[in-house]
Amino acid sequence: MDESGDNGRPQPGAGGTGPGAGPEKGKPRRPADPGGGLLMGRPFGVPVYVAPSWFVVAALITWVFGGQLDRVLPELGALRYLVALFFAIAFYASVLVHELAHTVAALRYKLPVRRIQLQFFGGVSEIEKETETPGREFILAFVGPLLSLVLGGVFYLAMEFVEPGTVPGVLLAGLMISNLIVAAFNLLPGLPLDGGRMLRAVVWKITGKPMSGTVAAAWVGRGLAVAVLIGLPLLTHTGAFGDTSRDIGGVETVTDALLAAILAGIIWTGAGNSLRMARLREHLPDLRARTLTRRAVPVESATPLSEALRRANEAGARALVVVDGQGSPKGVVREAAIVGVPEHRRPWVAVGSLAQDLTEGMRVPAELAGEALLDRLKASPATEYLVVEETGQIYGVLSTADVERAFVRAMARPGA
Repeated sequence: MDESGDNGRPQPGAGGTGPGAGPEKGKPRRPADPGGGLLMGRPFGVPVYVAPSWFVVAALITWVFGGQLDRVLPELGALRYLVALFFAIAFYASVLVHELAHTVAALRYKLPVRRIQLQFFGGVSEIEKETETPGREFILAFVGPLLSLVLGGVFYLAMEFVEPGTVPGVLLAGLMISNLIVAAFNLLPGLPLDGGRMLRAVVWKITGKPMSGTVAAAWVGRGLAVAVLIGLPLLTHTGAFGDTSRDIGGVETVTDALLAAILAGIIWTGAGNSLRMARLREHLPDLRARTLTRRAVPVESATPLSEALRRANEAGARALVVVDGQGSPKGVVREAAIVGVPEHRRPWVAVGSLAQDLTEGMRVPAELAGEALLDRLKASPATEYLVVEETGQIYGVLSTADVERAFVRAMARPGA
């Protein structure tokens, strides 16, 4: 199962509606750790993590496959669980190859990949940006199942060189079947599966609207979730996946229902997340530095905070920028720092002592908008940024809190 992640959403900064308003949030946040479990390596420069849930699945696979080995190769005894554990690891290595196919294709199209995570029921390649064309979207989605099919063929050919009924023969047969199942499952035409992304690409190509493709594929995905929830236990109960002669007891029925519920929940949630991310991207152009910027008053470093706030209130400004004697900006007074100064002490505190020195990454062009704006904020995390015109003239101060609120408003619009 594969999903594309977009982590461009800025972190909330200091709140409030003007200088001295809002709760204190402290210093700017450091970039979030992109991890998600145990780091296994960095193929192609992309970190690969194994989530804690993988160990639960590995134990389950070991137990189930070990029980099957006991019927096929009873002479193994307790060693069957060691063989089953090797199968679980080899199976997830195949899943990693599936995800690496997506990663290589994404990097080929110059799309940044944040990480690969092996987790419960498969893996996730977190691709941070959307493809530019439906054709690329289709290819990016198809290469994963294609590699799983290729692996299934490789294991089938390898079976010709080993004796059936032996440990290598059973392992190769199991890996062949599991890779074919992974390919078939991911080709189902509903998000967040690869087949859903392929369906999205087709609808996008026909309508010319990526959002239409996402809506169609997401709702098909939700339909698949319902089908899995109802259909999987029924198929198992009727013996479609095994020996119809055996009695299916209460434990097996509950287990099948629980497995179906978990799988259906993952698909339903993934489809909903895909819809939300698509709607978010649809509203990205509404996020413009110029329209979100607070008007700022330039003040020299030695100016008392009370005087600086008086000037800001008279000018209808909501931010303070510290400048030198020539009017060049040197720092931005953090809103959280203002809140931390009691009102009776403000005449004795110079604004320079509350200012955060400007770095190059904290200078944001006024014309930045959408994804370019979010990328700029992600590259240099801070609570406030100095917004400047092309001439270098001060336009104002951009607060990450305002950007966050703009996100919320955009996503709350009708139809979002």
